[in-house]
Amino acid sequence: QVQLVESGGGLVQAGGSLRLSCAASGSGFSIKAMAWYRRAPGKQRDMVAEIPESGTLIYVDSVKGRFTISRDNAKNTVYLQMNSLKPEDTAVYYCYARIARDRNVYQYWGQGTQVTVSS
Repeated sequence: QVQLVESGGGLVQAGGSLRLSCAASGSGFSIKAMAWYRRAPGKQRDMVAEIPESGTLIYVDSVKGRFTISRDNAKNTVYLQMNSLKPEDTAVYYCYARIARDRNVYQYWGQGTQVTVSS
């Protein structure tokens, strides 16, 4: 019923920038939290940035000062602005949302978008 649609991935040189977006579509739901995760080749999936219900932004140490997560509540959309990209940022990036519908809470994942940073 609820789908997360991602866009904005691509190939960029080290030092460049990309902006990812993820829009939640559907009806009858309320978004509790949204986040971005990534999985680099041969590594586990890690949380990159999150906007929890508290509103206090959370970032993994390796992206602090370079990445910015933001949210447009009217559009049910979360963004990830990525600046000063490094080759180690290369990964598949996944949008995540924790969504409430009636009295239940569900977790949704986007399909993933590839980010490749060349040196």
